[in-house]
Amino acid sequence: MKRESAQTGLAWPVRLGRWPFWCALLLGVLLCAAVLACAHDRANRRSMSGPAVSPHSLDDLVALSSLTPSRISVAGVNLLCGQGLTPGSEPNIEEDLSTLRAWASRVRSETDRHFYRFERNPAEFEHSEGYFRMLMLTVVLAEDFGVHYDEQRKAGPAQIATDDGFFAEPRSVFLHGLLGPERRGTCSSMPVLYVAVGRELGYPLKLVTTKGHLFVRWEGTGERFNIEATSHGLCRFEDDYYRHWPLEVSSEEEAAEGYLKSQTPPEELAVFLSIRGMCLKQAGRLPEAVASFAAAARLASGCRSYRSMEASLRKHVIEIDAPSEARNSTTVMRNQ
Repeated sequence: MKRESAQTGLAWPVRLGRWPFWCALLLGVLLCAAVLACAHDRANRRSMSGPAVSPHSLDDLVALSSLTPSRISVAGVNLLCGQGLTPGSEPNIEEDLSTLRAWASRVRSETDRHFYRFERNPAEFEHSEGYFRMLMLTVVLAEDFGVHYDEQRKAGPAQIATDDGFFAEPRSVFLHGLLGPERRGTCSSMPVLYVAVGRELGYPLKLVTTKGHLFVRWEGTGERFNIEATSHGLCRFEDDYYRHWPLEVSSEEEAAEGYLKSQTPPEELAVFLSIRGMCLKQAGRLPEAVASFAAAARLASGCRSYRSMEASLRKHVIEIDAPSEARNSTTVMRNQ
């Protein structure tokens, strides 16, 4: 945007005496005061928000989440939740985050390079700068980096079930599958990638849940719209669309599960822990799955399904353990 400046026609007297000295001194004092004020303000913000958090394990993350969740990147949270699920195919968190930052840098440069198109014809982009920026993000991730949906994990609503094998491959539901050489993901990971890259660029992006699905919401700078991260190109849908797709959602379910609400950082962590729990369930690691859903339920008390899944898995663990305890008891009795 071109900015024009105007010059005044005022002329200072030729003889200023000592005024330049005092003006320079006053200017110096004002600059020092401004610098000190900024430093004090930054110190106050640091003291209010606490020190930056760099958890090194999932246990650290869950312990710290209630204190400083907004100080941890959504990508780092997701990658930590994906650890320990597939021996030999673990997330390399440092490398993955470096890749993410590089991708965000590319999105930024391409968005800046093409921004003149929005300024020249905003109607082409629905008079929405947010729409233009998300369109560029989508195009760069797909065309420059080959990000795509895992074809083996595609299923229509009729095929969706808790035991359909969707969570059998953790790389397809956590970020490291998208940031690695295969660049493939699902509705559990692609929206997270959009949000992670967008937040690196300062975009006001949120994760939102509906029944069996995650999507993205731009919510800020005077705009609010939903983005479907798993479609070809950039698709925007109203909230009501997600009350019917991919599954029907009743008003009672919407309230009980917290669907269609922008997730807070603790709720985002709860989503990732629930995905982790499903991967553990699929692998038969039921006690660990119980712990994962229990943590999710604590973080997102407004989501009924986390509590329900925890209770169901806990009951299943007890039922599995009971026969073995009975057998051990019988063995002891026979040996007496």
